Amino acid sequence: MNTTALRHAEADQPLTDVISSLRDTDWDAQSPCEGWTARDVLAHVIDTQRDFFAGRGVEMGERSDTDRPVEAWRTHTARIAEILADDSFVSKTYDGYFGPTTVGATFEQFYVWDMIVHRWDIARSAGVDVTFSDAELDRMEAGADSFGDALYMDGVCAPAVPVPEDADRTARILAKMGRRTAASIG
Repeated sequence: MNTTALRHAEADQPLTDVISSLRDTDWDAQSPCEGWTARDVLAHVIDTQRDFFAGRGVEMGERSDTDRPVEAWRTHTARIAEILADDSFVSKTYDGYFGPTTVGATFEQFYVWDMIVHRWDIARSAGVDVTFSDAELDRMEAGADSFGDALYMDGVCAPAVPVPEDADRTARILAKMGRRTAASIG
């Protein structure tokens, strides 16, 4: 398994667990992303990944309906895993937003990062707490830092919010991405 496929699998399982734990009524609850429900967040993750691969010439097939979110996610993420299993495809070079890169590097830097961050958003929509591993926190922090000012472009993250000096690492990283936790409120 190549590194990109491995990083996807590592981010996929906890996200799938959160998605599978939501009740039908949770999907229309407001998420921490202004103006988006949990269903909207899931649709965003699916659509941005589909658009990325379609833009690299991959036939994505019909998009699953997020009216059935668990099924939509499982169908989508299985297709992504198939795509990422192709070592030659993930090592393919192209000119990305930040310069020359590979499909795999972009997927790891942004789309895996997005899966981890939005896992929290989807869980919080349902009032569920998420615990991140140190590796996930490292990835979230490195990803946010790597985007520079682009982190706050429309459609990426809301502006950073203040946190108390004694806030834990999770609250500090999420606050950098415009997300308020109980610890960041103080």
